[in-house]
Amino acid sequence: MDLASHGGDTLVLTSESPHPSSRGWTPRLLLSFLSMVLVLEMLSCSYLMVSVALPQLSEHFHTTQGVWIITSFLLVGAVSSPLIGKLADTHGKRKLLLWCVALAAVGALVSALAPTFGIVVAGWALTGFLSPCLFLVYSLIRDVYPPRTVTMAVSISTTGMGLIAIPAPFFTGWIIDHFGFRGVFWFFVIGLSVLTVLIRATTEESPVRLRSRIDLIGATLLGAGLGGLLLAISFGPDWGWAAPSTLAFLAGGLAFMVAWFASARMLRDPVINLSILAQHPVAMTSLSSGLAWAAMAAFVMLLPLMVMTPGDIGLGYGFGADASEFAWFNAPEAAMTLVGGFIVGGLAPRIRPKLMLVAGLAVLATASLLLAVSHDSKAIVIVLAALVGLGGGMAYAATPNLLIEAVPPQQLATAGAIASTSGNLLPAILPVLVFSMLNSHIAFEVEGSALYSNTGVSIGFAMVAGAALIGLLAALAIPRTIRQADAPVATD
Repeated sequence: MDLASHGGDTLVLTSESPHPSSRGWTPRLLLSFLSMVLVLEMLSCSYLMVSVALPQLSEHFHTTQGVWIITSFLLVGAVSSPLIGKLADTHGKRKLLLWCVALAAVGALVSALAPTFGIVVAGWALTGFLSPCLFLVYSLIRDVYPPRTVTMAVSISTTGMGLIAIPAPFFTGWIIDHFGFRGVFWFFVIGLSVLTVLIRATTEESPVRLRSRIDLIGATLLGAGLGGLLLAISFGPDWGWAAPSTLAFLAGGLAFMVAWFASARMLRDPVINLSILAQHPVAMTSLSSGLAWAAMAAFVMLLPLMVMTPGDIGLGYGFGADASEFAWFNAPEAAMTLVGGFIVGGLAPRIRPKLMLVAGLAVLATASLLLAVSHDSKAIVIVLAALVGLGGGMAYAATPNLLIEAVPPQQLATAGAIASTSGNLLPAILPVLVFSMLNSHIAFEVEGSALYSNTGVSIGFAMVAGAALIGLLAALAIPRTIRQADAPVATD
């Protein structure tokens, strides 16, 4: 067993690497790789599939708070990812990957069987444990695959996450139209259960261990603070902004956030490292990319709401599309998101990632603002949705390269975790703000289902554009020439 010190952590190699360096791809390794890539595909399409099911689900449960299904998923992903990363370093990446996939399957089962909306939210929150699988898969491939297969495996798994988004809208439409919204949850139950068995049977455990501190207190405070604030914002229009319940959640959320900030400054290894976040390039990159993800998250929820609303009831929007017909609006957006990533990858040797991020956010903001003004033509909506996807794809792809520029290699994992947390937290917040606004612009209700006014829908797309515009300003604030801060030197 080998030991190595790195700052406050201890690296432990429990045994020699399990992979035979002289061998390449084998049938067992291919099955292992396929199963882990499919986990990432399930993560990639989880947001899309549930967003498309949301109008039918909200109508079934007679609720205007459907946004909480997505928000709970993202909050759990944001708060759990740093903790899962630490636990995986300590107890094994394969073990934590299996636990995350299994918990996600259980959560999907709870949602599929849920008799009430609250239980649907609780179940899908548990499925948020899919989020940490993203870095667990990459880390496990690096640790246990034969060296000559690692580069190809990581590249294919990264590219594959975008490819599934193109056929996913059509598959989602077929499931919802034939089996209802519960069919989406059953799809995840079956798929994740099978993948849990396959990974356990085909994938070795990593021999690498890193003994490090786990900030359970910080994660709890951060989750409770954000949850309290979002509950107050979400239910404020119904409860009343001066109601005791609203004020209690606001005050409690703020108190927890202050406590989290204080603990993060005192602890040596907090859930979010404020010293790295305080570095200007890291802060601006995390903010701009997080707002890009937030804008896309809100857009993906607004688009089916608008397109699937009947167009003959005098609201000024809506095409009355079913889930299968909606795929024709959604698929071009998904395809252009992938194109945006390829554009950034192709231009990366010649154009700085900051310019790609700025361009992506500018396209996203412009297309969203145009949708706020004009959304009464199918062709216009499809074209503008595709442009939103293009801008979002460029912003997504530019972020990793910006972080590589901003921090030394020793801090890249931590900076990436901060950006990932921002990429989960801000998308959890903006949709709640948008739907809180929409719930103040209800035109009328039909059988307990809210139909929003055209003004509300326009403001919603304007809020998406506003988030992208703020992200654009943050991206412009990234220094032209980035000077990497010195990483702390490990001492014996």
